[in-house]
Amino acid sequence: MQQQLAFLHTSPVHVAGFDALMLELAPGLKVHHHVDESLLTAVQQYGAADPVVINSVEAAMQEAAISGAAMVVCTCSSIGGIAERMNGRSGLQTARIDRAMADRAVASGSRILLVAALESTLGPTTELLMESASVSGKPVVISNLLLDHAWAHFLSGDKQAYLQAISHSVRVALQEKAADIDVVVLAQASMAAAAQDLIDIDKDVLSSPRLGVARAISLLLKN
Repeated sequence: MQQQLAFLHTSPVHVAGFDALMLELAPGLKVHHHVDESLLTAVQQYGAADPVVINSVEAAMQEAAISGAAMVVCTCSSIGGIAERMNGRSGLQTARIDRAMADRAVASGSRILLVAALESTLGPTTELLMESASVSGKPVVISNLLLDHAWAHFLSGDKQAYLQAISHSVRVALQEKAADIDVVVLAQASMAAAAQDLIDIDKDVLSSPRLGVARAISLLLKN
């Protein structure tokens, strides 16, 4: 049977981008997308430790796997930890899209600027970065840049304004404390295109989709 990879998204806007990545990186691999916008609303309201939120995420991951996928990748950084902890249950492989990004960030430098447009993302991504740092035995210092004003553009569907708000804010932050930052982490998958807007700066700017998809494909094809 043909191997299949599934994605759990909390917004339908991610489907096209991840389809394009899969077509580029693994054109022969069958792909399924499951979208549940209620999960992001729930984690914003109750937090990632809430039992109801955990149960809802786990149910959505199982739903995504009904397609026949051997691996399900959660693309939402706010709930990625819940999804990742399901790995191995009932023979299902699970992953979070931002794990590879966190590993790369820690390898790139010890002073990390963590950029997020949602407050609910900061805690889970900080924990993820600290996990990567612990595994590598490398201490890190994380500075948070919360751009909640940018999220309004995302919600209204104005992708250009959303990305411009991110890249502008990162530039301003680096002007103020460039000497204290080694690498910039764009915590949410929706921010990925902003990395291209920042390609001229002298810092690594990391986003999760390409790194995460490449790792997921590699893990899936090993088995």
